[in-house]
Amino acid sequence: VQLQASGGGLVQAGGSLRLSCVASGSILSINAMGWYRQAPGKGREMVAGITSGDFTIYADAVKGRFTISRGNAKNTVHLQMDSLKPEDTAIYYCNAENLRTGWGSIRDYWGQGTLVTVSS
Repeated sequence: VQLQASGGGLVQAGGSLRLSCVASGSILSINAMGWYRQAPGKGREMVAGITSGDFTIYADAVKGRFTISRGNAKNTVHLQMDSLKPEDTAIYYCNAENLRTGWGSIRDYWGQGTLVTVSS
C-alpha cells in the first residue's frame, strides 16, 4: 500500500493550491483520510480530515479557507487551500486511518509529504 501526495509548490499570500493524495495497493476499506502538516521547527499537526461517511473536521487555523473532499474513488482525497498565508508554509502529509488491506491488516499509512511555501 502506498499513499502518493501531489500539488505542493510556491504561491504568494492570498493565493490557492490544491493538494491530492491517492492510496494504491490492495485496499479493502479506509476509515478516514486526512492531511497533516509540519512547519520548520514545529511538531506535526492535523489540518483536515474526512471520514468514509464524508464527515469533515478542520483545524481552527484553516477553517473557512481550506476544503477537504474525497474523489470519486474513495481512496483519493483532495485539499483545496484558498487565501493562503505565510504561516501555512509547511510540509503537508496525507494520512489514511485504519486502512484495511486485502491480506487482513489494519493500520494507518502516511504519504511522503509535499512542500507548500507561501511567500509574503
